[in-house]
Amino acid sequence: MSVYGRMVIKGAFFVDRKMCRFAIMESYKQVIALQNLRFYSFHGFYPEEQILGNEFFVDVYCYVNKVLGGGDELKETVNYETLYAIVREEMNMSRKLLETVVDAIVRRVKERYSFLEYIKVSIRKMNPPFGADTAEALVSLEWVKN
Repeated sequence: MSVYGRMVIKGAFFVDRKMCRFAIMESYKQVIALQNLRFYSFHGFYPEEQILGNEFFVDVYCYVNKVLGGGDELKETVNYETLYAIVREEMNMSRKLLETVVDAIVRRVKERYSFLEYIKVSIRKMNPPFGADTAEALVSLEWVKN
């Protein structure tokens, strides 16, 4: 594309070629995720749910700004083994509300990986006790760095 006169190119404004030009900035978001982590846990409001337990699936998405050609070290990214350990520990603690569980997971991931820009955690409870044949209950929480 030509840069003569006034024009907008991908958000950069060019006055004319003798004046200052603003660089076109690129940014990359990298996603590190664990999907469909399966747990048998004892979360639920009703006492029988805390005794009998249920099957749950957890998804965790972590977004980080990425510099292309960056390092090749585990300390520079999210270790999904550590991420899994956080989820496993929280899923092993019985709670009444899934909202409390997703909140705890988001808080711990945020504390462990302060460089993250965005975190999303979803928990699906299989066959919750409200009479439907093949229902799933879903609770999600998203956190965005300001």
